[in-house]
Amino acid sequence: MKTEIMNYHHLFQNCSRRELLMRSGLGVGWMAASTVLQESLHAKPPTLKQQDPHTLAARHPHFPARAKAVIHIFANGGPSHIDTFDPKPKLEEYAGREIPGALKTERRTGAALPSPFQFRQYGESGLPVSELFPSVARHADRLLVVRSMHADVPNHEPSLLLMNCGDGRLVRPSAGAWVTYGLGTENQNLPGFVAMSPGGYPISGTANWRSAFLPGVFQGTYIDTKKKKVDELVECIRHPVLDEKVQREQFELMAALDRKHLQQRNNDAALESRITSMELAWRMQFEAGEAFDVTKEPKHILDRYGDTPHGRQLLIARRLVERGVRYVQVWHGAGQPWDSHQEIEKNHRKLAGEADKPIGALLDDLVGLGLLDSTFVLWGGEFGRTRTVGLTSDAGTKTAAGREHSHHGFTVWMAGGGVKGGEAYGATDEFGFQAVEDPVHVHDLQATMLHLLGLDHKKLTYRHSGRDFRLTDVHGRVIHDWLA
Repeated sequence: MKTEIMNYHHLFQNCSRRELLMRSGLGVGWMAASTVLQESLHAKPPTLKQQDPHTLAARHPHFPARAKAVIHIFANGGPSHIDTFDPKPKLEEYAGREIPGALKTERRTGAALPSPFQFRQYGESGLPVSELFPSVARHADRLLVVRSMHADVPNHEPSLLLMNCGDGRLVRPSAGAWVTYGLGTENQNLPGFVAMSPGGYPISGTANWRSAFLPGVFQGTYIDTKKKKVDELVECIRHPVLDEKVQREQFELMAALDRKHLQQRNNDAALESRITSMELAWRMQFEAGEAFDVTKEPKHILDRYGDTPHGRQLLIARRLVERGVRYVQVWHGAGQPWDSHQEIEKNHRKLAGEADKPIGALLDDLVGLGLLDSTFVLWGGEFGRTRTVGLTSDAGTKTAAGREHSHHGFTVWMAGGGVKGGEAYGATDEFGFQAVEDPVHVHDLQATMLHLLGLDHKKLTYRHSGRDFRLTDVHGRVIHDWLA
């Protein structure tokens, strides 16, 4: 092999390291170490303590898991619980009037605003769902609707980071990073954690799927699902000239140079993150092209999801989970968020119209493929919205058709992965302002999700800056009432 490598010396002669990388012709990146490529598919996975925690290799959970993968559908901007999954008929009685007994903690806006959408009961459970989500409602008996969520503040950035990273202010690893740190992933040729958001980043950008002080290999891999072609979704997925054999040979040279470079810089975390990302990029050449190519699906499947960014990304999410990806986050409303301060009927109807059909198709497929029992599906935003008319001004005039932010009470729903179905858990008050029955903080949701994956949220820690950190910080409790 030494002789073969020398045959390519003219590519690298008299060039700097930077130029060497540019000329290396590796397409999407360096190949992973041969030990990763040669792992036995049948090897018994070790625990986190038994194996180098800097790899994506599959690991045993702390205890038997109910779920092995997560699909988190993030409704960016804060959908209104009152208009989706938490009906409040009492608002009709006070429509256009001030709600009696308003609390000091309430964000004072305008008069009571009833929902413009009708609710119906679905399934044997009779779970009420808004007319906005008829396809999701078909799965009512599989849904656990949590109506008593609450967060810390009514602002997007800190609430997004709280939901995704467990802290609204400080740099912390995301939930997907923690999950892949704890469990690794079952497919070394694909990322363990994928974040899909069409047309660009949501608020707070890559902070929503960062690895922070965890090793860089656990950060989310961002995919712009506004693009359709595989070569656009995953850039440089194929090298236009060099074959796999030549790229392998080049890797062995480049890997040695890179690891030496890393050692000389005291294993700098940012540099290690770049190297592991490029190694992953090489491995993706084996499988990513096929996994992200939804055109391989039959026409009737494509029709059920719809040829829209959200439809395509939910179909990709299903395909990734089928192939062993551990954590998939699907963003909806990154470009036009659910943040309906004005014209909530028009905007929520449009957004729900984009989301409902493909979510229903996803749940159909997970059931049909036998994957729902092992896949935890979560839908929701970073907070809810007020029970009253928003006071958003437009050229000096008040627009009485939207709702403001509210973190005191909101709704998420979940399905599969070991949770009960056909139930509503907790409640907001009769007007929908705050959680009053079985309140659930975001940390409780995170602790329970980790529990379903077989991870103890108090034991899944990482030593940084002299202390042990975890996703739930010093908070969170597992809600056993959710478990099937």
